[in-house]
Amino acid sequence: MSNRTPLNVADYRELARRRLPKMVFDYLDGGAEDEKGLAHNRSVFDSLRFKPKRLIDVSQRELATPLFGKPQAMPLLIGPTGLNGALWPEGDLALARAAARAGIPFVLSTASNLSIEDVARRCEGELWFQLYVVHRSLAGQMVDRALAAGYRTLVLTTDVGVNGYRERDLRNAFKMPMSFTPNVLLDGFLHPRWSLDLVRHGMPQLANFVSSQATSIEVQAALMSRQMDASFDWQALRWLRDKWPHRLLVKGVLDEDDAARCIAEGVDGVILSNHGGRQLDGAISPIEVLAQTAASIDAPVLVDSGFRRGADVVKALCLGADAVLLGRATLYGLAARGEAGVDEVLRLLKDDIDRTLAHIGCPSVQQLSPAYLDLQMPSAPDRSAVASLPPRELARR
Repeated sequence: MSNRTPLNVADYRELARRRLPKMVFDYLDGGAEDEKGLAHNRSVFDSLRFKPKRLIDVSQRELATPLFGKPQAMPLLIGPTGLNGALWPEGDLALARAAARAGIPFVLSTASNLSIEDVARRCEGELWFQLYVVHRSLAGQMVDRALAAGYRTLVLTTDVGVNGYRERDLRNAFKMPMSFTPNVLLDGFLHPRWSLDLVRHGMPQLANFVSSQATSIEVQAALMSRQMDASFDWQALRWLRDKWPHRLLVKGVLDEDDAARCIAEGVDGVILSNHGGRQLDGAISPIEVLAQTAASIDAPVLVDSGFRRGADVVKALCLGADAVLLGRATLYGLAARGEAGVDEVLRLLKDDIDRTLAHIGCPSVQQLSPAYLDLQMPSAPDRSAVASLPPRELARR
């Protein structure tokens, strides 16, 4: 790319690849097993085609949309991602501040490198907290901490009963804290900008786990092995619903019946996700069950996994999504240029959404519907499910 201005997320990915050591870039970029899930997430978007409307006044276009009754600047969030401090110093804070400037929420991961309290104290935007249940008692402590720190939306991730088999990470022996083998030291020497940042700011740590409360032998053993609580079930979800007094979302859903049961258990919305292809390599894309899910529940449906362009976002909104969570897209910007890079990626996506609305003849994201997609294609979603989608302006926003 030399000195050319990045024009899309792929350009930021290339800048990130150049700046990061291979093992860190592979952690950011990689998926589970053969990484077919990564490719499938993208191919699903490629299989959807727009059916534009003409002679529509699109001289003014509106990206603002309500989510859970609150206005936000565009139908995006920065989703929860872990170990962001390995990509850029205080990466979690950079993402949170960029989201605040863009007028969208930021979801802090349990596996963040800045603590729940630190991010809340240093960023004034809308903050959500994502919960991994490593150990039930520790999860309860984190929920209490998030509540005390002022978070009002809790996101329970349910698709990590065990860690995905990420072969890139295994081959690189990637872990935190890093082991400084000769290969790692050589890679760091070849990426001096990243290495200097590491020297200046120190090795990132899992800040939410550096707590005097995580003292039991059982909890410490779970932390050391990165074990998740694979026993977390519907009864445990009821425990969490009773414990958390504010908005609760369940992330990792890929089945409309599971989504319906979540709502029946008192959950406020679901996030369709296959963890960006990082868990089960053979999982379906959330886009493939989006229309069915949106039609089957009377609650907001959010979605992530594989979004790289604003046109991808528009396609998801046409199929019933209320908003889209970004993962790797904004992380590429972070890894390439820090906080400014996140700003730039969000601006690119916003402009892309706006341009796509103009091209398809839709003046507002709130007017998007399946009518803007060609559902005659063999790979298109189930037409019966799409037909039962409620009008966007009458839906549960």
